[in-house]
Amino acid sequence: MPDYAAQRFNMVESQVRANDVPDPRIQEAMLTVPRERFVPAANRAVAYAEAAAEVVPGRFLMEPRTLAKLLHLAGIEAGDRALVVGCATGYSAAVLARMAAKVTALETDVDLVRVASDMLQAVGASNAQVVQGSLADGDKANGPYDVILIDGAVEDVPEALLGQLADGGRLVSVIQDGPRSRAHLYVRRGGHIGDRPDFDAPAPLLPGFKKAVGFVF
Repeated sequence: MPDYAAQRFNMVESQVRANDVPDPRIQEAMLTVPRERFVPAANRAVAYAEAAAEVVPGRFLMEPRTLAKLLHLAGIEAGDRALVVGCATGYSAAVLARMAAKVTALETDVDLVRVASDMLQAVGASNAQVVQGSLADGDKANGPYDVILIDGAVEDVPEALLGQLADGGRLVSVIQDGPRSRAHLYVRRGGHIGDRPDFDAPAPLLPGFKKAVGFVF
């Protein structure tokens, strides 16, 4: 039987701690949440690999390094209300639930909503809930949010999501621009949104976030 505890330890040591994520809360959360349980049995051999893990066709758990660095970039605080956009089977929401006060996990696929709900309950994430809806529209009913994590790469961040940030709120996402993907941090201050790029970050594209194409003559 695979020693998943040892694999989690090695993941944190080699993919998290070694990649400039010194926050002990992130390390502890990723040591504790059993990532292999959020991956289908057929793919569990690669649950802790340095790569995204496919959970259903076209949907993935982000690479552990990328998730850890996004959480570090967001500056999670214990009292934060957080939204995970595109939670898939719920792994990122389970990790975030060990750091924030309340987590809303948004998913559009009804089967993934069911799986994520069951998994969050199974790992004791009682401060997390899963809701179904359009990923690009967010979940205004449970906002505003101190933190929004987009769990995958997007070509553009919709205004609907930025509008659900509380004052001082932070949104983190991987933005894909042609062949390059970089993590970005968006911060709301006094009604204005600031945006800065950060680290290079490979991540699978989430559906529904294509950048609008302007008219070209």
